[in-house]
Amino acid sequence: MPAHDRSFTVDAAVETPVPAPGEVWTVGAVILDEEGRAFAQKRGPHRRLFPDTWDIVGGHVEAGETLLQALAREIAEETGWRLRRVCRLLGTSTWLGDDGAGLRHEADFLVEIYGDPARPVLERGKHTAYGWFGPGDLDRLKENRRPGEFLIHDLVAGAVRRA
Repeated sequence: MPAHDRSFTVDAAVETPVPAPGEVWTVGAVILDEEGRAFAQKRGPHRRLFPDTWDIVGGHVEAGETLLQALAREIAEETGWRLRRVCRLLGTSTWLGDDGAGLRHEADFLVEIYGDPARPVLERGKHTAYGWFGPGDLDRLKENRRPGEFLIHDLVAGAVRRA
């Protein structure tokens, strides 16, 4: 999506990291419903990275994209929803996947969407289920994760507790 073709707003206080040349970046979107529960989807069992685990919406930033353009694209591809508003940068992290592709930097954002939260259109073949996670069921986000791999749980838990 061209930089001028942006149908979403970004709150003034949102700081957006700028990747350095050669860095590999990913983006993630924490989406809350009206009850303050966070959306997550289960990765398919045959995915190279983190198979059969719960994840937030997001993915790799492609060549020529800004982080926010990638965020809008990933939300549309993975759910059928459209990015409406970027509310806050929740944080950045650096991680090494188990796929041999090297170090990645990740920026995760709290966002609002256009679309029906009860009817996501999951990306076929990539995700097998979805759910809305509130304070009482956050531990499910740890399923099939090894100790120390609780980035998604911790990120969602922080956003849900603030909601």
